[in-house]
Amino acid sequence: MIPTTFRLLALSGLLLLWSCESPDSETEKEASQGGLHFTRVFDLEENRDFYSWTSDRIPMVSAHRGGPYPGFPENAIETFEHVLKYTPSIIELDVAMTRDSVLILMHDDELDRTTNGTGKVNEVDFDYIQSLYLEDNEGNLTEFKVPTLDEALIWSKGKVLLTVDIKRSVPFEKVVEAVRKNKAETYAALITYSFDAAKKLHGMAPELMLSVTIRNEEEIGRLEETGIPWNRVIAFTGVTERTPEFNKALHEKGVFTILGTLGNLDKSAEARGDELYATFVQNGADILATDRPIEAAKAIEALKPKTSSKSKYFTHAD
Repeated sequence: MIPTTFRLLALSGLLLLWSCESPDSETEKEASQGGLHFTRVFDLEENRDFYSWTSDRIPMVSAHRGGPYPGFPENAIETFEHVLKYTPSIIELDVAMTRDSVLILMHDDELDRTTNGTGKVNEVDFDYIQSLYLEDNEGNLTEFKVPTLDEALIWSKGKVLLTVDIKRSVPFEKVVEAVRKNKAETYAALITYSFDAAKKLHGMAPELMLSVTIRNEEEIGRLEETGIPWNRVIAFTGVTERTPEFNKALHEKGVFTILGTLGNLDKSAEARGDELYATFVQNGADILATDRPIEAAKAIEALKPKTSSKSKYFTHAD
């Protein structure tokens, strides 16, 4: 247990940070009105329909590492909820595995940056992980615990779509097993970084959506060589903006594009103005994978069509 005095001091510090560094007051007011923005897909047919590109698609954001902000650490369920107070969002999360084969949410191989623990994830048991608290990206200790993948999958059902980043030391089989055990096939897509990995995962779990890196015409051809049908693919087009013509080529195959604005493009938007996010969408990006999901979502709000066949999947729940 954290002593009461420490908890109060920590909470005071987090509130001070939040008042100084949170999104603007107008956005805060919108969030304070209550409720979460849910994206609800309940079966595989709806899953296919949601990710089937149409000209009336609703552009949206994907919160990289769950969307950390001051007081809200990466890969924490409380952080996911914080983002959903402001906007519907896909949640991108990272899965690592402890020495005793428990799947947890953690980006780094080591615990030092994001928790008050030390050591490598795959060299400690889950009992040790349970004793830790998460730190936000400014290094401030929070009261939030490290979630297991099971906990994240259970929480996400009926609330949000996930993209699951599988760390190198984690067997694909373990993640697929967890997704199936929690009946999360309808809302959890798996991220791949090579065509071989995509082909292997599709062979193991042909019902699942895969995020596959496709950055040029040659990679479109390589995806087709794998035999993975396009209706199982979300195209991650990299961290550099692609041409409208290339995005259109993917759209013609019925595929959503994810542009990784995390990193340089986020920094450019922060320096030059958040309206830059709208330009990315106007040029054919459908989903912005970003470290600034609240700001990016606000910037592209006006680009949502007045009516959309995808609207039925979005709701604002009290």
